[in-house]
Amino acid sequence: MSTENTNPAPVAEGTEKPEQPFGHIKSFVHRRSHMTPGQKLAIERLMDKWSIAYKPTSLNYEKVFGRQAPTILEIGFGMGETTEKIALARHEENFLGVEVFNAGVGAMLKRIEASSLDNVRIIQHDAVEVVKNMLPANSLAGVHIYFPDPWPKKRHHKRRLIQPEFVQLLVSRLQPGGYIHCATDWENYAEQMLEVLSANPELENTAKDYAPKPDYRPQTKFETRGLRLGHGVWDLVFKKKED
Repeated sequence: MSTENTNPAPVAEGTEKPEQPFGHIKSFVHRRSHMTPGQKLAIERLMDKWSIAYKPTSLNYEKVFGRQAPTILEIGFGMGETTEKIALARHEENFLGVEVFNAGVGAMLKRIEASSLDNVRIIQHDAVEVVKNMLPANSLAGVHIYFPDPWPKKRHHKRRLIQPEFVQLLVSRLQPGGYIHCATDWENYAEQMLEVLSANPELENTAKDYAPKPDYRPQTKFETRGLRLGHGVWDLVFKKKED
């Protein structure tokens, strides 16, 4: 999965292999992606400082971030433009970004260093496996999923990240009162997101259907260009019900 106009190459039909007990099919494929010299240098210099290696053991957020603070998971941060702005504005919170593509990871590492973001950590791995195997139950204050790959062809909809099983997995990692915030510029995917999130009995919509764009989510250059061309953008904000 990825965001902010990152387009993974499609996998050939019939090559899917479930990766999880609930039949997770990865919504991305690994490929060699172009990196700028600056992104490559950032990975070489900063990866050990700001990233967390994937291991199937529960994270201790206090140890990882060096403090106790609400932790927000961002899945597919793309080139990091949104993550940087939100982390700067909400410094009292920790942000755990998950991305698979080297160029995005390199770009985010550059942003962390340039903006002195000590409240951001990166995991470069499949988000489903990270959530399932590394994040403790009832531990997250929120989840951000902005502009995930829409897989627009109907036969590829099964690759979309927002599916009932994955949403339930996310809910299990949310604290009571924690939120899931999704955004997409594909109306059909927005409709699917609304249906899937509304069907989860542990979640409640904060709006009648689609939510106004929260002030904390900045409008990216990619989004601004789409709006100028007449494309819609849909935000959904659901909260986990209190016990």
